[in-house]
Amino acid sequence: MSTLPVYRWRLAPDGLATRRQLRAAGLRPGGQDVVAQLERPRRRRGPLVAYLYLIERAQPVRPMTARRVAALAKANAARRRCPSCRRDAGYVIPASLGMCNACAHPEEPRVA
Repeated sequence: MSTLPVYRWRLAPDGLATRRQLRAAGLRPGGQDVVAQLERPRRRRGPLVAYLYLIERAQPVRPMTARRVAALAKANAARRRCPSCRRDAGYVIPASLGMCNACAHPEEPRVA
């Protein structure tokens, strides 16, 4: 069992990147294994860990197909629809409320 090298926050060597950094560069891990991890210290709940991948082995992101675009649009539309009044809220309904602001706070005047 081999352990991964651990680097402190902002001290990882060049040539390694997190998933988000790869995505920002238009890349994806492409099935490669994690080669190291990055730890960011936190006061209360222990360190925050991010996994690092080799940039040279990363592959380009697959292009979006028409079906994928349609599926994402449908999913995002469902997240905007209020389950109480069935209207499009114009924003993603927060999970903490579970409904649009107008339904969650009916005493406030409704803005059209």
